[in-house]
Amino acid sequence: MEFFKIKRDIPFMRHALIFNVISALTFVAAVFFLVTKHLHFSVEFTGGTVMELRYPHAAEQEKIRHTLEKLGYEQPEVTSFGTAQDIMLRLPIRKDVAGSGTSATVFNALCAAESGTPKQVQITTDKGENVARTSCVNAGGAEVLSQQRVEFVGPQVGDELAQNGLNALIMVVVGVMIYLAVRFEWKFAVAAIVANLHDVVIILGFFAFFQWEFSLTVLAAVLAVLGYSVNESVVIFDRIRETFRKERKLSVTQVIDHAITSTISRTIITHGCTEMMVLSMLFFGGQTLHYFAIALTIGILFGIYSSVFVAAAIAMWLGVKREDLIKPIKAKDETDGAVV
Repeated sequence: MEFFKIKRDIPFMRHALIFNVISALTFVAAVFFLVTKHLHFSVEFTGGTVMELRYPHAAEQEKIRHTLEKLGYEQPEVTSFGTAQDIMLRLPIRKDVAGSGTSATVFNALCAAESGTPKQVQITTDKGENVARTSCVNAGGAEVLSQQRVEFVGPQVGDELAQNGLNALIMVVVGVMIYLAVRFEWKFAVAAIVANLHDVVIILGFFAFFQWEFSLTVLAAVLAVLGYSVNESVVIFDRIRETFRKERKLSVTQVIDHAITSTISRTIITHGCTEMMVLSMLFFGGQTLHYFAIALTIGILFGIYSSVFVAAAIAMWLGVKREDLIKPIKAKDETDGAVV
């Protein structure tokens, strides 16, 4: 399916050096921010307490932050998710407060701020189970605050999650290299991995520079971007191999330009549709999906750029040629192996 067809090939490789210099500078800037500012890890990696609270009305986030600051939490993370009544708190570990007592201390303080009294109530879940829930009621008996969920992540668990995330990233990279080397040629494998790691580092650089929270959902987005970028590179590499077979008089540069130009319509359709879905998550998915959608948006935009200007250019500079993808046909022996 094509919305349009470009009749004349666009000379992408003519400007490959300029775009790769820009790409290299962006990559260096991202590494610089990662080294100097570091990633702002969520409590899932550093350890801490995650609380989900529900108010009967739109929650006053500034009031909640002010209450938490009085308890000694500097720059507490207070975000809404789903609705304005639902609030998520991410609280780091404090040496002066036991991990198990953090949620009770915080809930009591927020309850007092609403002029209420904490109490335990029994509720029946959708599955018919009776469970106890911490609630806050005012003098008239009306509920002014309820605690929906509490999770505590210890430092050791956070370190284990970080290590597992790094292992997952390494496994994806190694798997992609093996797949591309088997399907195409090692030059394409090297080119694709350099381009994809370029995308990953730039995403991390954005998160380090703006100090956006790096959580498990963002890590999932980074891994998704790796696979997404590889898919775009594979499409272009497939078209390069196909063009080598059909157009035997074209040079390597002309073959690459033709392959990229002929896939532009497909790229616009695929990435445009994907980006619409991602933007819908960004604007309407709430705080829970906010940074996940941001990471995907950055990855998709730079993934297109890297597949065209980085992966294809590196493959060209590594000396890819027709013989790498199409094995020459051996001439048949006229004697058919007979010896005279």
